[in-house]
Amino acid sequence: MIKTFWFLVYNIFVVPLLYLLIRFAGLFNAKIRSGINGRERVYEQLILNAASIDKSRKLIWFHSSSLGEFEQAKPIIEKLKNEKNVNVLITFFSPSGYENSKKYPHADLISYIPFDTKSNAERFIKIVNPTVAVLMRYDIWPNTIKALVDHDVPVFLVDATMRSTSLRKYPLIKSFHKMLFSFFTKILTVSETDTKEFLDFGLNSEKVKAVGDTRFDRVYQRSVLAKGRNLIKEEVLQNKKVFVAGSTWEQDEEIIFPAFEKLAKYDSRALMIVAPHEPTELHLEKIENEFSGKIKTIRFSHLNNYNDERIIIVDSIGILLTLYTYADVAFVGGSFKQNVHNVLEAAVYGVPVLFGPKIENSQEARKLSELGAGIIVRNKKQVYKALRSLFSDEKVRKQKGEISISFVKENLGATEKILKEIYLAL
Repeated sequence: MIKTFWFLVYNIFVVPLLYLLIRFAGLFNAKIRSGINGRERVYEQLILNAASIDKSRKLIWFHSSSLGEFEQAKPIIEKLKNEKNVNVLITFFSPSGYENSKKYPHADLISYIPFDTKSNAERFIKIVNPTVAVLMRYDIWPNTIKALVDHDVPVFLVDATMRSTSLRKYPLIKSFHKMLFSFFTKILTVSETDTKEFLDFGLNSEKVKAVGDTRFDRVYQRSVLAKGRNLIKEEVLQNKKVFVAGSTWEQDEEIIFPAFEKLAKYDSRALMIVAPHEPTELHLEKIENEFSGKIKTIRFSHLNNYNDERIIIVDSIGILLTLYTYADVAFVGGSFKQNVHNVLEAAVYGVPVLFGPKIENSQEARKLSELGAGIIVRNKKQVYKALRSLFSDEKVRKQKGEISISFVKENLGATEKILKEIYLAL
């Protein structure tokens, strides 16, 4: 009865409102508009593309909201394809995930997920006919999940997290999510703490299990490949101590740039590589102007003309994980804006990691801080003090770095545990 009630509320009120909001937002936002346009022929494209795959194989469906969640799915997908003769369907909600992954070699089908109406969900599932569905992290669409269960398809929520302060725990919303979570075959969480928070929804304890976070597996996997890329010539970094500031926003740069400028006056070997989260031409010029007349800068794309500049400004995307290989100390951005970015991408190289105070979204940042490998900095003075200390004391720097890489290695293995659960459902 409660399920019927909530689905009536969802389909009568929530779905039409969401649809109108997305349509309205699409008038002003090119990214949202791209997602709307991309869904116009989703069924026709699926039918056409599905014609070329071997229908005798079972099909495993992986859904990610966007590119970040898809990165977490990759270790599972790639190991699955190595071990089982199955088809893999990958879907996305966001255009960024879809557009950047259209040529992913380990997928047999790639598509947008249709907008979550009851009829769309039924039609989609009848076309793709999945054996198992795996939803990454948090992108849960009620009509789609119900349609999967109605078709006897096991549904897994993977790399699941749940904060004690989550909006999903507000009284009425909690009742809706209790109903929704009950549809899942298994909810595989990143930690025991998250398991406890999911059990607070009144779920059966056998349904929720802590298996770890595939982000550890993914960054470790990528770091092994990155170490052989040699993006920067050895002579550029010779006798340098390198500070890599990754995924920075202006709010981060306002704090770390003055600290590095002061450090550079006292340490002639200090070199900063800064990789803005959004390397637009306007942002790159702003960084150049910040140091104009004070410290020489050079853009990454001009490194063939390197002439002992102290700051390298990264003007391309997709190379940050490799750039962290050159770090003696790293700073991870977003932590002075809203939410810190992925600290594991730096920690995997065995370096101390600095970040600002906004780390509530990251269990990894909080844990690194507790262990002493992560350093929370709240202002320019603290950034300078941390950099000066780490750059002048090699023993301390190495000790903290060893804690970083040990933390990553100790948390590897979630991929195998997740696949073990999925294989039971095949």
